[in-house]
Amino acid sequence: MATPSRRLFGTDGVRGVAGEVLTAELALALGRAVTAQSPAERPRVLVIRDTRESGEMLEAALAAGITSAGGDVLLGGVLPTPAAPLLIGRYGFDLAAVISASHNPFADNGIKFFGPDGFKLSDADEAAIETVLAEHAETASSGAGGGRAIGRVRQQHGTLEDYLRELRTRFSGLDLGAVDVVLDCAHGATYRAAPEIFRRLGAKVTVLADEPDGRNINAGCGSTHLDALIAAVREGGHDVGFAFDGDGDRVLAVDRHGVVVDGDELIALAAVSMRDSGRLAGGVAVTVMTNYGFHAGMREAGIDVAITSVGDRYVLEELRSRGWSLGGEQSGHIIDMGFVPSGDGIASALLTLEALRGGDLADRAAMEKLPQKLVNVPVADRDAAMDSAALAEAIARESEALEGRGRVLVRPSGTEQLVRVMVEAPSQDETDGVCARLVEIVEALPARV
Repeated sequence: MATPSRRLFGTDGVRGVAGEVLTAELALALGRAVTAQSPAERPRVLVIRDTRESGEMLEAALAAGITSAGGDVLLGGVLPTPAAPLLIGRYGFDLAAVISASHNPFADNGIKFFGPDGFKLSDADEAAIETVLAEHAETASSGAGGGRAIGRVRQQHGTLEDYLRELRTRFSGLDLGAVDVVLDCAHGATYRAAPEIFRRLGAKVTVLADEPDGRNINAGCGSTHLDALIAAVREGGHDVGFAFDGDGDRVLAVDRHGVVVDGDELIALAAVSMRDSGRLAGGVAVTVMTNYGFHAGMREAGIDVAITSVGDRYVLEELRSRGWSLGGEQSGHIIDMGFVPSGDGIASALLTLEALRGGDLADRAAMEKLPQKLVNVPVADRDAAMDSAALAEAIARESEALEGRGRVLVRPSGTEQLVRVMVEAPSQDETDGVCARLVEIVEALPARV
């Protein structure tokens, strides 16, 4: 089987419409190829998934590919993505595969791999897999086994309890007996784990979107659709709410007034708390999209900040290279390397409550969030637009006017013919005004400058 000419692996594995882009044939080939690259004589591969209706098909195909290359498959069932690296560490698996398309609609699905160290596979590993995939199916098969016997497929029982045990151990000192919380599980991978660990820690729990049917994952719920959670918290008089995405690697919060608390604010709370408790190694890694108020808050707290490109993959790379423990994104991917080398929405929610020390999220003070406006401007040629002298001059002018008070970020989309204009300023009126002026300039640019 030959793969398409485009690169299969993105920043978070292989992803696309199930049955069209991510077919059973491709899943089988991926399973065979990743097993072929493992140095283990008989690789033991954990496979977990979210609640999408295509998950079982892809699970079966992936398992067939792994076993055909001599690997043994351990089926862990429906679990949040961060359970994969945790279970690798607990059982010494050689690989883990997560079948999920995160916050995407149900029709999409994806496959991402973790190595024996608990980290997602490197670019070099993914390139090696794509090299195998580019060859004929017989070539991939004959090169995979090297005399390996056919592997077996078994159920790995107790995986949910294993994951809950890791969470309970990490947050053993957290007493939620006085907390009234609402959890939106996005009809996804957290629908059992999240309510259970909050209850075990003593919280009064109200649960939304915990009845997956294979098609309702992320549908009007979860961290990308917060209206239901906002209404539930505010109208029910609850203390706090948390919304997870489909695979459980990100979280956003809602305070008792119904105000959304994004990843920037949650990371700021965690950073100060971890510093005070001696758990913060080094500083904090965040992306270029992180709010200016976060940087101001960290300067005031005396905490170093490193800035990366957009994507939790880049945040993780920065944390590893610096030996730091905490990082994340505005979208709610929060990585605490002291617990797991992956975003973990449930752990991040508990980390937030740990940071509050019994306080009210509505009274958070780790950072003052500046008004932010982001506009995606369609252009004929994003690269030509970014080379415009007129745009560069405007960016410099607006940036100078906001120096020390806010910032301007203008960047091309990595996948579409768009220029993204983001502005942060002390007031919404100033933010809107600066953004409008820059957008007007981008819209007036010719296709070639």
